[in-house]
Amino acid sequence: MTSPFLFKFKNQKLWLCAERCIYWEDENALILSDLHFGKTGHFRKSGIGVPQNIFKQDLQKLFSVIQFFKPSRLLIVGDLFHSHANKEMDLFLKWRNDIPAIGMHLIKGNHDILSKKFYTQASITVTDDQLLVKRFCFTHNIELRCEPENRKRYTFSGHIHPGIKLHGIGRQSLYLPCFYFGEEYAVLPAFSQFTGLSRVKNQGNDSIFAITGSEIIKMN
Repeated sequence: MTSPFLFKFKNQKLWLCAERCIYWEDENALILSDLHFGKTGHFRKSGIGVPQNIFKQDLQKLFSVIQFFKPSRLLIVGDLFHSHANKEMDLFLKWRNDIPAIGMHLIKGNHDILSKKFYTQASITVTDDQLLVKRFCFTHNIELRCEPENRKRYTFSGHIHPGIKLHGIGRQSLYLPCFYFGEEYAVLPAFSQFTGLSRVKNQGNDSIFAITGSEIIKMN
């Protein structure tokens, strides 16, 4: 677990983590998105040789963050799982049984297509479209947004796996995952390391935080 970066935002204390999640201190909650558990198993089932240790590393990374912050619940902004059930779901259930006291609330994403029975078995509370927690609204896809009467609340979303392009000496460049905070909404990075990136650009007053392997870098 690396040292988190304190971002005071909307009179709330948000700890941005290089592990690609946010600890919301005021609510003792961990906010994360796009874990895509089961994706490596889905690829292997299709005959593509993706090592399972990617999935295990993501589970261990999440466990380490939980041990560090000791949140009372997880707020998962969509795509906790990748597709239909596979053998990795059994590993997830064993992992989940190790932390039964921690609540898990999933705001469903487009990839969350598992049965209601599985979510119940895993003790996961599921919300289909949006979740309101105090001054914040949580929804997976920012294009769908929170309903008009709730747009006075600041929105947290995921889905696009935001990244930022950094330029070095000469023509060198590097894409890094990032946290994006605009005037009306934020986009969280994909928690999973097995995802691509979608480039975001600074619109002027935005706050963008690049994620290296070990630290958070404020870009503006």
